[in-house]
Amino acid sequence: MTAPTHTPLFPEFSAVPDSPDAVLAGLDPEQRAVATALHGPVCVLAGAGTGKTRAITHRIAYGVRAGILQPASVLAVTFTARAAGEMRGRLRQLGAGGVQARTFHSAALRQLQYFWPRAIGGEMPRLAERKIQLVAEAGARSRIRLDRNELRDVTGEIEWAKVTQTVPEDYPGAAAKAAREVPRDAAEIARIYTTYEQLKRDRGVIDFEDVLLLTVGVLEDRPDVAEAVRGQYQHFVVDEYQDVSPLQQRLLDLWLGGRDSVCVVGDASQTIYSFTGATPEFLLGFRTRHPDATVVKLVRDYRSTPQVVHLANGLLSQARGQAAQHRLELVSQREAGPEPSYTEYADEPAEAEGTARRIRELIDDGVRPSEIAVLYRVNAQSEVYEQALADAGVPYQLRGAERFFERPEVREAGMLLRGAARASDPLEDADLPAHVRAVLSTRGWSPEAPAGSGAVRDRWESLAALVRLAEDFSRAREGATLADFVAELDERAGAQHAPTVEGVTLASLHAAKGLEWDAVFLVGLTEGTMPITYAKTDEQVEEERRLLYVGVTRARFHLGLSWALSRSPGGRGGRRPSRFLDGLRPGTAARGRTGGRAAAGGGVERGAGGRRRRGPVQCRVCGRTLSDAGEIKLMRCEDCPSDMDEALYERLREWRVEQAKALGQPAYCVFTDKTLLAIAEVRPSTESELSVISGVGARKLDKFGAEVLALCTGSGAGDEAVAEDLGK
Repeated sequence: MTAPTHTPLFPEFSAVPDSPDAVLAGLDPEQRAVATALHGPVCVLAGAGTGKTRAITHRIAYGVRAGILQPASVLAVTFTARAAGEMRGRLRQLGAGGVQARTFHSAALRQLQYFWPRAIGGEMPRLAERKIQLVAEAGARSRIRLDRNELRDVTGEIEWAKVTQTVPEDYPGAAAKAAREVPRDAAEIARIYTTYEQLKRDRGVIDFEDVLLLTVGVLEDRPDVAEAVRGQYQHFVVDEYQDVSPLQQRLLDLWLGGRDSVCVVGDASQTIYSFTGATPEFLLGFRTRHPDATVVKLVRDYRSTPQVVHLANGLLSQARGQAAQHRLELVSQREAGPEPSYTEYADEPAEAEGTARRIRELIDDGVRPSEIAVLYRVNAQSEVYEQALADAGVPYQLRGAERFFERPEVREAGMLLRGAARASDPLEDADLPAHVRAVLSTRGWSPEAPAGSGAVRDRWESLAALVRLAEDFSRAREGATLADFVAELDERAGAQHAPTVEGVTLASLHAAKGLEWDAVFLVGLTEGTMPITYAKTDEQVEEERRLLYVGVTRARFHLGLSWALSRSPGGRGGRRPSRFLDGLRPGTAARGRTGGRAAAGGGVERGAGGRRRRGPVQCRVCGRTLSDAGEIKLMRCEDCPSDMDEALYERLREWRVEQAKALGQPAYCVFTDKTLLAIAEVRPSTESELSVISGVGARKLDKFGAEVLALCTGSGAGDEAVAEDLGK
């Protein structure tokens, strides 16, 4: 496998350039053109993997180091705290540490807090901590009952209305015009929206959308405040410009105040957040509004192999609409790699097991788990992959779960390390990693991972990530002290830049935006899921295509695409592969065309891998056909009575602990809790009976079958435990 060419998110371990010209070193001609275009409006059209963040941070740094830009006069805005933190880290390392890099909301909130006493007077309202609770109360007061999913979706509708500057009475018409898939009657949502706004006023709170609206209002109504802001910031950089909403564009226009010192960066082919109010219209219309703009296109792809780039380009070549007319044809700068694979499975559990098997093979070949991702369209698809990876002995992490630095154990570790730094002596600091290990060992870290899964394992993983970070930090910064490491943690916490947790990433396609891995598996690519069922209009379908494009371009080297013909084992295999793969996978033609260019190599594999096709799995108690992954593993409905042999279950758990210790792996890598429960309920006496239990594949049957059966029948390895049970 070729070495990855990606740049670390926090390049804190490299030397600061010693001159303005040194800032430009290593940039390609197009990136250099961006970095040296310091005057007037600039529009950077940057394809996936082309180094856009590198280009714009070097542009700012070059301007600062050359004395053309004053650091405090530059405001760079983007869309996530993580991206803003990455930008600050890069700028600091390039010698431009005084530049403000923030999200739109963060920059607006800072200005609002500062100017509120002058512009409004009194104390600024506090931010609502839980918007969804206010929406729930608004629904109840409006006598409209909302279930959990409706509550989430109605909250999203209110957010969309506010960023598109739509007031409650105009919401029904605006939603219809935008062809939105509304979760309830539009008039009901308008009533809830009205009540929600009244509740906020009554309680003296504001939400995040109000931060932008109020900042816009203050800048429009108070010329003195607007002039103060414009006097502070003379140069603006906007990253991910294809994702700005009308409200954010209005705020940007007020910041600029008619000036043209702005650099925008984006890619219309990566517009995937229109449901939040984002629109590529401002990016696509930039040259119309600024006829004298400098326009630079970045198309050299440093992330992905030619095979991955070829597929990405082919995917967009079939796109339609305004964004498609401005697509960028990427050119890979990497050496050749393997062809993307296309795999068809009989059912979703088989797809998950096949994906886990391929991941296990990659890990065995030397690919780190943290460099592998499984991406899906909706979060509900994750469960079956969590189970399959656990069964295959592969550690994983869910992206979009609780933020790393907000975990209780990480907050506690930070306080302990901060206290230790104040009390440390220079001799202890001579071995920074040892000092960190000593502090964290008092809170649950140990050299060996604990057996099993759950909270104890999660806590250990968090602390282990901090230990690994301390080791990397110490190697890169000779003589670093514990105080230096604590400062690094504070910087990372502010940027939401978590250290790497060594596990395969499970994430939705939306959550994967801005990330990349050596190996990516795009799963569940069937009609109805990709594109999603509720994508009705041509533009909604095209956004689904762009979402798949984002997924494809996350892969550096290995790319797998797969789909299942039915949801559950034995189901009617009536599903069809996604239309977006037509004309790309071999043997297919693009829809609506007489012919299609197939991707070179590759091929559609049948993913059964020699497994027999399983029939429908039925509950052993009530006979109902099962579809939930957890219920299939138990072979019964979750709420049906269990006839588990508790003594056998305890013997199995004790045996699993010993096996895990011997193998040096977590206990769930031997068998998961649900698999042990199923074994204790079925009490198999033959290999055939054991093999039909979900989670007991051929590999585990060969490795553990004899011992498990001995425990089940009370012979051999289980004699001692049985004797103990009989003697009680």
